[in-house]
Amino acid sequence: MLPSNAFSSSLISRTKTLIFIVSILAVSGVAVELVAGLWDATSHLMREPERFWTIQHVVVYSGVGMISCSAILASFVIIANSKNRTLGKGLKVIIIGTVLQLAGGYADSISHDMYGIDGLVSASHLVLEIGLALSALGGFMTLCLVDRQKTKKMIPVAIMTVLLSIAWIGFNLTLLFGSVVLCVPVYEIFSSGCAVL
Repeated sequence: MLPSNAFSSSLISRTKTLIFIVSILAVSGVAVELVAGLWDATSHLMREPERFWTIQHVVVYSGVGMISCSAILASFVIIANSKNRTLGKGLKVIIIGTVLQLAGGYADSISHDMYGIDGLVSASHLVLEIGLALSALGGFMTLCLVDRQKTKKMIPVAIMTVLLSIAWIGFNLTLLFGSVVLCVPVYEIFSSGCAVL
């Protein structure tokens, strides 16, 4: 085998491995964020103090960190495989979702610094949730391009992360448009209410 052929086949196998890692990090990061978001909602139920640096938020942003690592690797894969448009779309969706989550997280931190508690439906949370849904979708799209033997157990998790992240946005938009009628019972549950900042 010629050295150029060996290098080419080695690069292709590394790219497939990188795509697999990107997909797993994106899907796992979204799953961590969803579970930590539920944990945060439970802490609201228990009327625990609300600050930005609670353990629940640290776990949420650990999921964002996983997705950010996925986006960094995705950018390398895009550079190496600029001709594969299907792959590029999924990876770009992950990158856009990551940027939205990082921007929303920064805005959420500022919101907590300025107001202490923030509402369940806030501008920073909506940006985070849209980024979360895009990251879940991008993770699913790239996972579908990986060898089915490797991913058959992870595909149902990826599908659930997409559905749950979209449902989360839907729930918050329902609260936003339902206004006072829906916010009163939610206020009782989440002590900080569903004020829009």
